[in-house]
Amino acid sequence: MTGILAIDVGGTGLKAAVIDDKGALINERARVETPHPCPPSLFLDAIGGLVKGFPAYDRIAVGFPGVVRNGCILTAPNLGTEGWAGFDLAAALEKQLGHPVRIINDAEMQGMAIISGKGLEFVLTLGTGAGTALFRDGDLMPHMELAHHPIHDDKTYDEYLGNAAFEDKGKKHWNKRVEKAIDLIFTLLHFDQLHIGGGNAKHIETDTLPKNVTIASNEAGLEGGAFLWKKR
Repeated sequence: MTGILAIDVGGTGLKAAVIDDKGALINERARVETPHPCPPSLFLDAIGGLVKGFPAYDRIAVGFPGVVRNGCILTAPNLGTEGWAGFDLAAALEKQLGHPVRIINDAEMQGMAIISGKGLEFVLTLGTGAGTALFRDGDLMPHMELAHHPIHDDKTYDEYLGNAAFEDKGKKHWNKRVEKAIDLIFTLLHFDQLHIGGGNAKHIETDTLPKNVTIASNEAGLEGGAFLWKKR
């Protein structure tokens, strides 16, 4: 069976695996640290090494932490927007790896694997920074960079909820911040369901969450790649 190469780009780690058309992993997930700084040339070198020896695949799906349009990167806050703005990552990866590429924001790719497809569903990913995605009845809505809007004392969601804030404030205080963010997002959208993913979702105190808020598997960041190549 020929699979899909799924790549989940994070501010601290690059993850990849070959998945089937339902999102199940065919091989064990591989991970390397994200280079810093991480211009496109270093990124491509890291990806080439990461996927060497992988099982056969004939398509590539990439979740990227920034604004992506038509395969081109518009912003890359955690990798360095200056070096990435306007870079055609889809074309570069297709040339390097020899297969067609589809790229989307990383929170959106994760969301594709975890949403139910019913009602208004919001995805919040918590890792190096904060990522967001919005779906209505299974359809992806236009991307919002909510992570870079202010939430408190001129701090953005990225600064307020990202890993630096978690390490600085500690788990208990950081959880209070997550609760505040959930309340604000609900006031903004009145979502039916909120899914929280990302590497720091494991630190959330689930007993305080509203019933319509759930924690998602971090593997969804790769599994969602299957849905870039088909409708749910």
